[in-house]
Amino acid sequence: MEGIIQVLDNITINQIAAGEVIERPASVVKELVENAIDALATSVTVEIKDGGTSLIRITDNGSGIGREDIKKAFLRHATSKIRSAEDLQTVESLGFRGEALASIASIAMVEVITKQTGQLMGIRYEIRGEEEGEIEEVGVPDGTTFLVRNLFFNTPARKKFLKSNVTEAGYISDVVQHMAMAHPEVAFRFINNGKHMLNTSGNGSLKDVIYQIYGREIAANLIEVHFQDAGAGTSVDGYIGKPCVSRGNRNFENYFINGRFVRNKILNRGIEDGYKNFMMQHQYPFTALKFRIEPELIDVNVHPAKLEVRFRNGDILYPFVMKGIEQALAGREFIVEVTAEEKKSPEPLKREISKSPEIFETHRRQTLPPVVREDSGFMRQNVTETSEVK
Repeated sequence: MEGIIQVLDNITINQIAAGEVIERPASVVKELVENAIDALATSVTVEIKDGGTSLIRITDNGSGIGREDIKKAFLRHATSKIRSAEDLQTVESLGFRGEALASIASIAMVEVITKQTGQLMGIRYEIRGEEEGEIEEVGVPDGTTFLVRNLFFNTPARKKFLKSNVTEAGYISDVVQHMAMAHPEVAFRFINNGKHMLNTSGNGSLKDVIYQIYGREIAANLIEVHFQDAGAGTSVDGYIGKPCVSRGNRNFENYFINGRFVRNKILNRGIEDGYKNFMMQHQYPFTALKFRIEPELIDVNVHPAKLEVRFRNGDILYPFVMKGIEQALAGREFIVEVTAEEKKSPEPLKREISKSPEIFETHRRQTLPPVVREDSGFMRQNVTETSEVK
């Protein structure tokens, strides 16, 4: 009897992995931007068309990819971030699994143009699933450009589950905004269908990035915070919003762990309980907090997209966050005093009109001959009776 267990081919394996890593166009942007930041880029440009389904272009000025590594980079579990299982305990890079490029190439047409610093020429390489192109030499600046076209072209069933282009572009915008806040030292540019949607300076100021993303109202109502616990191996820097900029959902609760945007119930609860005495019920604050936690105290390998983390010291982290937020808000006056008594506006000043002639008029009168000067202060023409107009 023939066995019923079969070993899957590489194409099917890669597409299954892509289903875990690449949920939508925003997932592609996230993976490629993380690679750019890991490559020490100081400038990243993200350009999309049609919600990222027809084109995603990621350009950076990082260290680039060598000629001998370009094909190897698209193999499954090929990475430059770790060497063994022990490195998973101390990994600090944003990407480390080595699945992103293989997963993207299995469901899209990928072109990469890259050049390392010090090299005379760059290289261009195309891959489409298992179909690999030849490596060509091209003249390009230092850095790497990824062009991802026709996403999900060979998996139409998955493409049907995507939302409208506007919605998908919104998801990509959220990814770029989170990256910009997590790394204010990197200049980000986001272009959607030819329109510039975001442009940060990369000057290292988190407050400037907040202003670019959320506008003047929130940037003008921020409180800078800094608290740490050496025993817990944790420090927090960033900004929290005053209670007057609260919202009805958690979309404005931004926090980053070691440069990575994450979601965690422990941190959510700590932040919201810190605001408990300063905010109305069912309202949520604005935060942009950068957590620095020892890598061995967290596990970022529990979610395919690395959006969730697990803490070894969660029981210590919750009160640490809550007290830090509460102390930052304590002693501040957030309520504007409004008196019930209406203040009367002062009466308009009445300008006194002087009956005496102006200085220039007095001087003119003194220079006139006596025949046309009148005691009443008014002048009239010296007209005789014979000059009457008939």
